Parts: sequence; structure tokens; C-alpha cells
Amino acid sequence: MSPLRWTYLVLTILGGTLPMVYFLRWLSANGWDLGAMIVAWNVSDATTGLVYDLTVSALALCVFAAVEAIRTRDALLWICLPLTFLVGVSLALPLLLLLRGRSRA
Repeated sequence: MSPLRWTYLVLTILGGTLPMVYFLRWLSANGWDLGAMIVAWNVSDATTGLVYDLTVSALALCVFAAVEAIRTRDALLWICLPLTFLVGVSLALPLLLLLRGRSRA
């Protein structure tokens, strides 16, 4: 595996674990209330801006992943769509790049 693909793999692992540590910690402390989490994401203009930034990035990533999955006929790329919204862009983007590298190798 190339150094670039190793980098994508490490970023995929970090992007999947780091956000989930904080999400799960917050949910455990707040009774697994997703509504309260959404409220917490919007406590200030800075966090609201970040939510919109990540939402637009997530949508762009999903469009790109879908187009690539159709173009390359690589069904494994479709996994990036639910992972984008279940975990986040920080997992789905490096995973997509890692998988694309595999399909071209």
C-alpha cells in the first residue's frame, strides 16, 4: 500500500473514532437525547456556522461518492453515504479516498 493510502487509512480511523468518543460521551451524560444534541450544536453563531459548514460538506461528499460509485461501478463506495450522516465527514471523506485508490490500483 502506498504512503498516501496509509495516510487515508489513518485519517479514516481517526475520523471514525475521535468524533464518536465525544458524541458518545455527550449522549451518555445527557440521556441519549438527540434533540438536546441538536440544540447543543446551535448554542452560538460559531457552532451553528460549523453545523452548516459540515452539512454542506456532507452533501457535497455524498453527491461525489454517488457519482463515483455510478461512474466506476464500484458498489463499495455507496457505504460512504450512510457513514457520512451516521459518523461524519471526517470518516467518510478519507474512506472514500482510500476506496477510490483501491479501485484504481
